[in-house]
Amino acid sequence: MTYEVIFTPGAEADLDEIEQYLSVRFSPKNAQRFVQRIIAYCRSLALAPYRGTKRDDVGPGLRAIGFERRVSILFHVENGRIVIFGALYRGRQFEIER
Repeated sequence: MTYEVIFTPGAEADLDEIEQYLSVRFSPKNAQRFVQRIIAYCRSLALAPYRGTKRDDVGPGLRAIGFERRVSILFHVENGRIVIFGALYRGRQFEIER
């Protein structure tokens, strides 16, 4: 079974923020490529959705997985969908919007 991957508005805002942050520090092109790799990684969860660590202590059914040692991706598997709640760069704090 292949799952549908959905990004919440909060997750999309996180990706935009990461791109803006890295654009200033490195280059816009490199920042864009990095964010595209994050998105591709999130989409790869469709084939193996139960990767990562369960984080029921943060929210029921929440899972977290790392990306290239710099980004934590927060997601939930539900009804044939993977809902991406956040992409946190270097340990930033978060609030879950459902």
